[in-house]
Amino acid sequence: MRHMEKINSIMRDNTSELKSPSIDTDILNPFVHRLELDTTYEKLKTAFLTVALLPLRLAAITALVIIGWLLACLGLHGLSEDDLRRAPLTGWRRDMRVLVCWVMRAMFVCGGFHHLKVKGQKATTKDAPVLALAPHSSFFDALPVVYLGGPSIVAKAETGKIPFFGKLINYTQPVYVWRDDPNSRQNTIKEIIERATSKEDWPQIMIFPEGTCTNRSCLITFKCGAFYPGVPVQPVCIRYPNKLDTVTWTWEGPGALKLLWLTLTQLNSSCEIEFLPVYRPSEAEKTDPKLYANNVRRLMAEALEIPVSDYTYDDCRIINKAHTLHLPHAAVIVEAHKLRCKLGLQKVKVEEELVQKRLVNIEETVNFNEFARILRLDAKDPSVQQLFRIHDRANKGTIDIEEYIFTVLAIANANSVLDLVDIAFNVCDANGTKCLDAKKLRKALKLSLQLEPEESDRIFSQATREGSGSDAVSFEDVITVLGTRTEFTHIFADDNEVRRKKTI
Repeated sequence: MRHMEKINSIMRDNTSELKSPSIDTDILNPFVHRLELDTTYEKLKTAFLTVALLPLRLAAITALVIIGWLLACLGLHGLSEDDLRRAPLTGWRRDMRVLVCWVMRAMFVCGGFHHLKVKGQKATTKDAPVLALAPHSSFFDALPVVYLGGPSIVAKAETGKIPFFGKLINYTQPVYVWRDDPNSRQNTIKEIIERATSKEDWPQIMIFPEGTCTNRSCLITFKCGAFYPGVPVQPVCIRYPNKLDTVTWTWEGPGALKLLWLTLTQLNSSCEIEFLPVYRPSEAEKTDPKLYANNVRRLMAEALEIPVSDYTYDDCRIINKAHTLHLPHAAVIVEAHKLRCKLGLQKVKVEEELVQKRLVNIEETVNFNEFARILRLDAKDPSVQQLFRIHDRANKGTIDIEEYIFTVLAIANANSVLDLVDIAFNVCDANGTKCLDAKKLRKALKLSLQLEPEESDRIFSQATREGSGSDAVSFEDVITVLGTRTEFTHIFADDNEVRRKKTI
């Protein structure tokens, strides 16, 4: 009854838009995970179990993976990829899949997942052709897959080529996403709809609608793939109530091998799976998959007691790029990007035009009205006000327009730290000569390399001595000086790596 009341509450306002997070509150970053062994006890325990327990677990896991792989090879023998996509498995091949799942569950038990708590009841394929699982936070989310008996998953095509595990994934008759195919999205949606509405006895389709891993601090934007068919969906919540979180795998945080090592050196790890009541879409939701996805997400967030946040996979890439380029305030950059897209700035590229045509003196701070005028926006638009406020971090009523434009161009065009320096020169260069005096160089190097004024002045002095001796330095002069300083050698190595990847 409690869940039905929530569903009814959602349905009463199912045409409302999700509110943007308040600027006065901290913006959640669901793509960061910190994991350190803080106490001496944890460090000693991990060291001891690495020697005493880890080899035994690895041996058992390896043996079980090989057994599962052999069974999967047997079950798929004589079947092509087209056969797997054409019709569901039947007879002994389908029964074999259950056995493979039991072997994989034993593998997780050997890995320390002794406690699997299940709440609610799994619906039949007839009642809910689609299972929507969230939050997606780890490669250990394969545990719910094997517990559920190997439902068909939606996965990147590359996963089918993973040694050993690729064959096991193929046994679920997955819906593969071919990211190199420009029609991949449409083909994937079409296949999901065909299976979900088919009269044949296909396995349930299991989807992680977030599309990427988060730290479970919130539910990010659900992709609409699970909701396009307009059929009933069973929401499934996943929790890992462990004292030390060794499972979360995000863009910024421990790598897969470290997480695997720390998880296998825990005496036990816990996982909870909660089946919520089947969600049956309204007529409005059947015709609007985005509305359907948002309402299911809100229901699951209430059950998990966490907020929703309108982050997407693209936002994840922006955050990753910001961290790679060492740009501060990554979460604010994402919020600004969303607002710029909403206001149409992303398409017209006003900021690039301002720099290219030198249409504004971008050295001085500006108030809100001047900010709106420069970007040719309506000052009465709440989104414009919000865009200004998130850059007015000191609440002074003014922002550094130079810093704003640099950040926009850096996210759009920079691939290396040297690119950041180049962009900063262009932004700080008011006359188009790409030569900066000492004051402007301070700003350019502060924006691009976060250098203090004293360090910038030393670079300026060295550049003027080695250059023309004038009161301004060029981009090439500064790069030459940076190349002679050992503390900056890494930025040239990063630039060479970027160039190497472009040529491959």
